[in-house]
Amino acid sequence: MQKINLKKYFSNNELYLIAGVFAFVLSVLVFTFFSPNYFDSDEPVELVIPRGATLNEVVDSLYSKGVIKGKFNIKAAAFIYGADKKIKAGKYKIPNGLSYLDLIELFINGSPVEQVKITIPEGIWLKDLASLLKRELGVDSAKVMELSKSRSFLSSLGLGDEVESLQGYLLPETYYFYPDSDAETVLRKLKSEMDSVFDNPEIQKRMKELGMNKHEILTLASIIDAESNDFSEFKTISGVYHNRLKRGMLLQADPTVQFLIRHRRNKKVYYKDLEIESEYNTYKHPGLPPGPINNPGKDAIMAALYPEKHNFYYFVADGNGGHKFASTQREHEQNVLEYRRWRRSQNN
Repeated sequence: MQKINLKKYFSNNELYLIAGVFAFVLSVLVFTFFSPNYFDSDEPVELVIPRGATLNEVVDSLYSKGVIKGKFNIKAAAFIYGADKKIKAGKYKIPNGLSYLDLIELFINGSPVEQVKITIPEGIWLKDLASLLKRELGVDSAKVMELSKSRSFLSSLGLGDEVESLQGYLLPETYYFYPDSDAETVLRKLKSEMDSVFDNPEIQKRMKELGMNKHEILTLASIIDAESNDFSEFKTISGVYHNRLKRGMLLQADPTVQFLIRHRRNKKVYYKDLEIESEYNTYKHPGLPPGPINNPGKDAIMAALYPEKHNFYYFVADGNGGHKFASTQREHEQNVLEYRRWRRSQNN
């Protein structure tokens, strides 16, 4: 390859000028992209990059946290790396003094803190939820219970005085949390997900049609969720309770009594338990209990909102995991007799 003799085209002074320009540009590039970038903190800054986050959103987060003093340079560094499609979602701990290129490399090649997958079952009691969070995530269960009943915390979540605790307001679902998540972070997330179920014009319209508010729907949904493990029965069970409420009948829901004896090892309901004096005892007090008895899932909530239309007022277990429904007391008593015969046959 033939070498180009620049001296044929430029004088010595011009060559010096060109060399100086290149040296200046190179030094600017080195200073811009390779020099340490310091922020006003002795501790690493935590940054969470959600799944699907754009480069601009990441840069905005870095800027708002004071990690970078401007946005152009890091965008230029990201362009050099082609990083806009390579950034990994996750939680990062950003040490002080990284250059812009180091920052981009961290987001492309780094190892963000992995999230923990947690599945919260439908109809879970608050105390059992606290135990699950302790076991699966290391969250302080005592703090979960404390916050769940804290008037100031409930108010910060937009809950009025009629709500005594977060029981019923935490949506059972599959979640991903960071290992160092605290009780407040987790509870706010679960409450936010429950809010999203009701943040729908159709749901708001439906509640008005029923003449029920969110608290009442969650209360009814919690009873439905506790009555059966078969989701296909939920709307039929809901129809029974809606029919009873319209007639002013006692709900006579065993789960509300089980809620009262939840601290007892044996959760079986005895006749004597039906005499417990409490507004949660639907064998003694008409209408819905004061609040949810568990945290209902979406299926139970939809069932409470959209009950099956029928003439059933009674139901009893059928011995096969389902229930038999009846329109009259006489028919119901016959179903109860059949269930008791089945129970006796199992004990032989």
